[in-house]
Amino acid sequence: MSTLAIGKAEPTAGTTPGTAQGRSPLRRRVALLPTITLLLGAAYCLLPVAWVVIAATKSGRELFSTFTFLPGTGFADNFSDLSAYRDGVYWQWMGNSALYAGLGALLSTCVSAFSGYALATYRFRGRETMFNVLLAGVLMPPVILAIPQYLLLAKADLTDSYLSVLLPQILSPYGVYLSRIYAAAAVPADVVEAGRMDGASEWRIFTRIALPMMIPGMVTVFLFQFVAIWNNFLLPYIMLSNDEKFPITLGLHTLLEQGANTPALYTLVITGAFLAVLPLVALFLVIQRFWSLDLLSGAVKS
Repeated sequence: MSTLAIGKAEPTAGTTPGTAQGRSPLRRRVALLPTITLLLGAAYCLLPVAWVVIAATKSGRELFSTFTFLPGTGFADNFSDLSAYRDGVYWQWMGNSALYAGLGALLSTCVSAFSGYALATYRFRGRETMFNVLLAGVLMPPVILAIPQYLLLAKADLTDSYLSVLLPQILSPYGVYLSRIYAAAAVPADVVEAGRMDGASEWRIFTRIALPMMIPGMVTVFLFQFVAIWNNFLLPYIMLSNDEKFPITLGLHTLLEQGANTPALYTLVITGAFLAVLPLVALFLVIQRFWSLDLLSGAVKS
C-alpha cells in the first residue's frame, strides 16, 4: 500500500507567511491613492488658512514685497492698529458675533431637541407630513428665504435690531432632522414607557431620561449652528444698517471695501480674519473633548 506525500510549499525568503507572495508594486501604488487624495484635499483646505496665519504677521510693506509664506514682523502692530481702529469697533463686532452665534445656537439646539424628541417619540396625526415639510426646508437654500424674512421682520418693525438676526436662526430644519434621527436611535421606547409607568411627567421624562441620552447629538447640532451663524453674511447684510450691530463677517466686509481706497486697511482685514477663526477652533477643541466624555457616559448619569 503506497501513500502519496503532498509537500507544502515553503515561504520564500523575505516574505511573511499568510500574505500574498506575489503582490505587485502596481497594486501597492494603487493602495496609496486614497492617502494621496486625502493629503491633497487637506492641503487644498489648509493652504488658505496657512496664508491668513502668515499674512497676519506681516506689515503693510512686507505683505506686498516678501515671499508669500515667509513670516513677517508686524503682527503686534497689526493687532494694536486693529484694536485702536474706530475706538475698538472690531471687538464690538466680535462680541456681536458671539451673541448671535452663542445665543442663536443655544436656542436653536433647544428647539431642535424638543422638536426632534417629539417627532421621534409621539404618534400623532400629520407627523410624517410635518417631518417632510422640515426636510423640504433642509433642501431650501438660505438665499431664497432671506428676502421673505426681511419683509416679515420689516412688517413687525424689527429690522436693524439684534432680534432681526437672532430670530430667523432659531429654527433650523437640519437641526430638527438630526435631532429626530438621533432621538429615534438613542432613546429606547421601553425606557420612555417605563418612566410613564412610574408616574413621571412627560417633561420629567424628557429632561431626566431622554435628554442625557441625546446630549452627544445635541452637541453636534450646537456646533453646526454656531459655525453657520458665525459665518453668516447674507442675513446680517440685509437686516442691519447700523455698523455697531454688525457681526464680524459684515464688519470685515466693510473694512475690505474701504481697503480699496486705503490699502493700509488690508493688514487689518487679514489680522481680523485670523482672529475671527480662533473662537471656532477653540470651540471645536472644547466640544471634541465634551463629545468623547458624553459618548463614554451617555445616559448612565442620573
